[in-house]
Amino acid sequence: MFKNKHIIIALLIAPVLSIIAYVGTDMALSEKPHAAKEGQNYKLLSKSNCRYTSGLCDMENGEFKIKFRSEKLTGNQLELSMTSVFPLEAIKLSLVNNPEENGKPIDMQPSSKDGKSWHVTLPAPASAESWLRVVVQADSVLYYGDTQTAFVKYETLLSE
Repeated sequence: MFKNKHIIIALLIAPVLSIIAYVGTDMALSEKPHAAKEGQNYKLLSKSNCRYTSGLCDMENGEFKIKFRSEKLTGNQLELSMTSVFPLEAIKLSLVNNPEENGKPIDMQPSSKDGKSWHVTLPAPASAESWLRVVVQADSVLYYGDTQTAFVKYETLLSE
C-alpha cells in the first residue's frame, strides 16, 4: 500500500489541505473585531476567577476590562472596589438571589478623578449562588454582565 506514489502524495497533502480549509473557513465566517459604537450595548464576559473564593473578579469584552475586588465582607455588608482600564462615566450594580430575579440598581461612587477607580457598599449576598449584575457606561456605550458572588469571600488554603 505504501509503495503506491499516489497514496504517499495523498498522505502528505491531506494535512496541508485540512489546515488551509480550517484557516479559510475561520477567516470567512468569524466575526471581525470592531470598535465599540456609541449607543450600542455589549456583553461583558466573566473570567474564571469570578467562580472561586479569590476576592477578585475580572470582566471583559475585547480590550474593555474591569476588575472587582472584595474589600470587606461582614455578616450584613459587602464593600466592593472596581478598577477599569478606561475612564468610566457611571456604574450600576444589583445583587439578586437567583438569575430570574430583578434587583434594585445601586450606583457605584468614583474613588478617583480619572474615572478608573470606583467603590460601593452593598448588602451582603445571601449565598455564594447570589448574582452580581453590572452595567457600565463608558463613552456613551453600555457594557453589561453578571456573575455569581462566590468571589467576594477571599479564602486560600493557608487561611484554614
